[in-house]
Amino acid sequence: MVRLEGKKVIALVDEEFEDLELWYPVYRAREEGAEVHLVGAETGKTYIGKYGVPATSNYAFKDIDTADYDGLLVPGGWAPDKLRRYEDVLRITREMNEANKPIGQICHAGWVLISAKILNGRQVTSTPGIRDDMENAGATWIDEDVVIDGNLVSSRRPPDLPAYGKAFCDVLAQS
Repeated sequence: MVRLEGKKVIALVDEEFEDLELWYPVYRAREEGAEVHLVGAETGKTYIGKYGVPATSNYAFKDIDTADYDGLLVPGGWAPDKLRRYEDVLRITREMNEANKPIGQICHAGWVLISAKILNGRQVTSTPGIRDDMENAGATWIDEDVVIDGNLVSSRRPPDLPAYGKAFCDVLAQS
């Protein structure tokens, strides 16, 4: 299937990303024809996941023009706590949301959306560990494997990856 041919996706990366939560949706989107760029604080830097899997960034946050992209993937793990501290990550997230482009977030990735202040009035899920954070940001938290609210596609944890990967690609294909 190449239903995502011509689509470009940003996948954010920083140290201690959850290995499966980065790579599963990246490969899923690539299998369907999307071009996925890993984007970190520095171009060409190799970041190491929680379980030792490396990911080398294609671009730096500061160099991203969101007009060139169709979707955004935010992995979980401990990386989101670092990612949300970069103003350019928050800019990217806000701009993608304002343009109604698909944003996929799983597990602790909700922290990035919270810091970007885009969750008020939205329905989402996440790891139960940040449920209070999501609700305090104005979201309605739902305990399901995947929740789609317009352009937002959210998921809880690695066992939900098949449903999450499919849902993100479905929303991206329709955008």
